[in-house]
Amino acid sequence: DGAYVRLEPLTTAHARDLYAATHGEDRESIWRYLFSGPYPDFASFEAWCAKGAQSDDPLPWAVIDKSGKAVGALSLMRIDPPNRVIEIGGITFGAPLQRTTGSTEAIFLLARYIFDDLGYRRFEWKCNDLNAPSKRAAMRLGFTYEGVFRQHMIVKGRNRDTAWFAMLDGEWPTRRAAFETWLAPSNFDASGKQRASLGDLMGSGGM
Repeated sequence: DGAYVRLEPLTTAHARDLYAATHGEDRESIWRYLFSGPYPDFASFEAWCAKGAQSDDPLPWAVIDKSGKAVGALSLMRIDPPNRVIEIGGITFGAPLQRTTGSTEAIFLLARYIFDDLGYRRFEWKCNDLNAPSKRAAMRLGFTYEGVFRQHMIVKGRNRDTAWFAMLDGEWPTRRAAFETWLAPSNFDASGKQRASLGDLMGSGGM
């Protein structure tokens, strides 16, 4: 639970709201770099949710806003308990969640869970190297750029070079403090504009 959103294990109970949030006019941009979607109808999307609900890896979560609606989803994946390494992926944020405080808080809640509760030592973020918004988001959220795996995958029939980012347990205390400072009500003025950017608080640099 956070101040703006909460995370719940994904189930078919979330399907109707999540479909509405992710299959509007911007559905092609939302799903462009994901492994599947957009879906042609609700029935096929509901089947995707049902399959995800039965999966242990990837392990999907729904992002629930303050009204109780599912407005996004993300997953923990490539889960490696012996080495305490885990990846975030499948980030599917609907229009109501994009570029909101809640979207940042959703990532913070998951990072806090895997570092503080589960004791993992490496938290990975990977994306298509063409996906500039995802790469910018990774840097803003405190992940460090580690390079590109060339011709790493074929996704939707196309070659994918994969950009790799990671956050380590030794970095987490500083990253957590930056998240908490940014999310604090005092960081926003009366109009909701941030006083300090998260990238500045993280000390994010270029790639």
